[in-house]
Amino acid sequence: MSLTRRQVTVAALAAVPLGVAVAGTAQASPRHRTLYIAGDSTAAQKYADAAPETGWGMALPFLLHKDPLVSNHAVNGRSSKSFVDEGRLDVILGAIRPGDFLLIQFAHNDEKATDPARYTEPWTTYQDYLRLYTDGARARGARPVLATAVERRRFDADGNAVPTHGDYPAAMRALAQEERVALLDIQALSLALWQRLGVEETKKYFNWTATEQDNTHFNPPGAIAVARLVAGELLRTRVLGPHDVRRLGEEIPESWITWPEASAT
Repeated sequence: MSLTRRQVTVAALAAVPLGVAVAGTAQASPRHRTLYIAGDSTAAQKYADAAPETGWGMALPFLLHKDPLVSNHAVNGRSSKSFVDEGRLDVILGAIRPGDFLLIQFAHNDEKATDPARYTEPWTTYQDYLRLYTDGARARGARPVLATAVERRRFDADGNAVPTHGDYPAAMRALAQEERVALLDIQALSLALWQRLGVEETKKYFNWTATEQDNTHFNPPGAIAVARLVAGELLRTRVLGPHDVRRLGEEIPESWITWPEASAT
């Protein structure tokens, strides 16, 4: 489904970094860098009607200083293809500036082979769509950053964490190497984290409630844990420097996560 011009505009305004929203159109001096997130529901902003479900993009600002600002454009249910087809990448590319970053995480919905609006094939169309993001960012003087998709909570009968994303992480790794794009290997790191935590402890990180057992989406502790992986990888790959990150080894209170009311569209 394509977005109307008004819906795209509303989406763009909703994702404006807080500091920019407060300042209106006035340009900060010096201008803060912005880290844009393009992704799916695992990273997306959640609202009051979805609590305690939490996207890792909601927790990332607590691990970064105010420069860079975080502008989270991730949206539930989107693939690398549908995000483009709905005009959401165009919104980001219309706002991104030299010195900014575009962090790209897709695969969960690219895998849906029965849905032609979202499905991509790992070694062909998935890589083709990812190039639209990386090339678009570079053409505007911004730095693209690829992030393999965070793993779902799945264990085999022996209690081993099981990968769920097929060839998509390998396809992204290959593209990152080919295009010389920084890669955050969140799939491998999250799989290792779930393995260390184990079958029962991981339930405390996913959106398990009295009425729902969700092995894909996170609650606040899970979102904070994955955001910590993301921030650590941004530092390890030298996308960001030590002065850009904070609290990597500190406890982040769950109470810092809030769910605003969804604005009417």
